[in-house]
Amino acid sequence: MVSPIHSVTPAQPVNPTPTAQPAPSAAKPQASAQDTVHISNAATALLQESLETSVQTAKEASAGDPQAIRLQARHAHAKVHTK
Repeated sequence: MVSPIHSVTPAQPVNPTPTAQPAPSAAKPQASAQDTVHISNAATALLQESLETSVQTAKEASAGDPQAIRLQARHAHAKVHTK
């Protein structure tokens, strides 16, 4: 059941002057703990290979890079089976 609204309280105006808050520049920055991250050579190589363009892969494959040759074969196989 729906009942009508009988009285409405008017909204209070917002105070445009800010209350006393410390200025952000006055706060001292806290020293943060720093963690050191070491990335393995294998992870670095994997990242580099993932960012490699198809042109770079083709150059490496033509130079005899076995990983590039396998990657090209995998892409060719996928291309044939997705059509």
